[in-house]
Amino acid sequence: MKGNRLQRINSLLKEVIFDVIHKEVKHPQVDKFVTVTRVETSADLHHAKVFISLIGTSAEKARILEALQSAAGFIAVHSAKQVKLRYFPSLLFKLDESAEQHMRIEGILADIEKERLSRS
Repeated sequence: MKGNRLQRINSLLKEVIFDVIHKEVKHPQVDKFVTVTRVETSADLHHAKVFISLIGTSAEKARILEALQSAAGFIAVHSAKQVKLRYFPSLLFKLDESAEQHMRIEGILADIEKERLSRS
């Protein structure tokens, strides 16, 4: 039962944080191509890792990630207004590279298939 509650909280935080980033954050480094892919909250609800997906170069991603981390307190305050929890978790933003890894694997598999077809 406790795990189910944590999943619901993570899902709610994902939606709320995404909404706050796009509507409230006016930081010039943060563009509209930031996507919150998932949130992992600690069992005591004091800390949350917010995984984001970005489009851009490595330097741009690092710049946006740093800007989001500097705005983490602002994002937490505005998110806490929408989510009623006893403790709102402190936010740590992390880059989610799973989509890029997936594309890389798909490319490797496509190359293998081309090689297989060329040999037959």
